[in-house]
This record gives sequence, structure tokens and C-alpha cells, in this order.
Amino acid sequence: MARREPLNREKILDAALVLAAAEGLEGLSMRKLAKSLGVEAMSLYNHVSNKADILDGMAERAFGEVDCPDPALPWPEKVRAIALSMHRAFSRHPVVPLALVTDQANPTSATALRPLDALIGALLEAGFPDADVRRMLTAVNSVIFGSLLLSTAGFTVEDFPAEAGGRQVDLFVRQADSAGLPHFSRLLKTLPATDPQADFEYALDVLISGLIAAAADGRATSPG
Repeated sequence: MARREPLNREKILDAALVLAAAEGLEGLSMRKLAKSLGVEAMSLYNHVSNKADILDGMAERAFGEVDCPDPALPWPEKVRAIALSMHRAFSRHPVVPLALVTDQANPTSATALRPLDALIGALLEAGFPDADVRRMLTAVNSVIFGSLLLSTAGFTVEDFPAEAGGRQVDLFVRQADSAGLPHFSRLLKTLPATDPQADFEYALDVLISGLIAAAADGRATSPG
């Protein structure tokens, strides 16, 4: 009979990521997690404190997959590289952004904070005062996490088969009041061509262009 590998924190987090991907955050419970590992729920508490600790660990895993950019890159390219890597990492674990923005996860380890530290460093390198860096960090995070939430739980058709997605959008277009909502109705017709990754990169590039312009016109040296 094969000997079972001993339970540890990493094995629990592996199973938690799989379970949450299949059943969502609501479906992630200590009981279900223990069952998926073939152990009693009480065994988990030897390695994790509670569900919040597991969610923090899952988030730390995702942050740990973010690549920090080459220090020799210009600051705008650093911002873009970090944001793209964060977006890719969290796209692989779509329940993690939801846990973060709903404050169910709040990792504070060095591993989790390293990408944010690198992003802050890139913005400071541009010459922005600390107060502006805080605002700009919020703006970059808003683009990253807003894009992730919209593409995994929002207003796109990527989670549907092409045919089903097309039918849903067609129904929405036909039901929309084109006379009362002419601009919204016009934009609806672009939804079948939605590409979340391309949309994110476009929004990110627009934001970075604004940051470059702000640095160039002297706002980088304005009082915080």
C-alpha cells in the first residue's frame, strides 16, 4: 500500500487553489478542503490557522509569480512590465483578485509586497512626490484588478462558448433601447470581439501615457 505523503501548508494551498477554482470562494471551506485531501478537517489546523490564512496564502502564491523587471529599464517600461506580470499571475488564479478586493485576503509577507514595492520604486524614479505616487499606485492597481474582475465575473463573453456568447449578446442588443440609449447600444455591438488581455494592455498604455505626460510637464515636482 502506497504511503501517503505527510500534510503540509504547501499541499493545503495547492488543494485550496484547485478547490476554489472549481467552486469559487464560497465553495472553499475547511470541510471540503479536508475532504479533497483525504484528511479530517482538524488536521488542517496543524498547518493553517483558518480560511483567512488560506486565502492569504493563496494570494501570496499569486504575488510570488509576479516577475520584477530589469532595473536598467526606464521607469515607464518598469511600470508596464510589473503590471503585465501581475495581470498574468492573477489571471491564472482568478479567485484571488476577488478575495483581495473584497478584503477576504490581505497578505502582508515580503513575498506578497515585493511586486508593489517594485511598482512604487518605478513611480518614485519618475520623480513624483510621495502623495502622487500613492494616487498613481491606486490608479495602476485599479486598471489591473478592474480588468481582472470584469474578465472573470463581469461584462464579457469570454467564459461562454462562442455560439452561446454570441446569442447572449445578440439578445442584449435586441432588448436594449437604441433610441433612449443610443451610445450604449452602439457599444454593445463590439462585445463579441472582446479580448480581455488586449483591452487591459490598451487601458494600461493609456494610463502610462498619462503618467509620462504628468512627469514631463512638471507635475512630478509639484508639492504633495
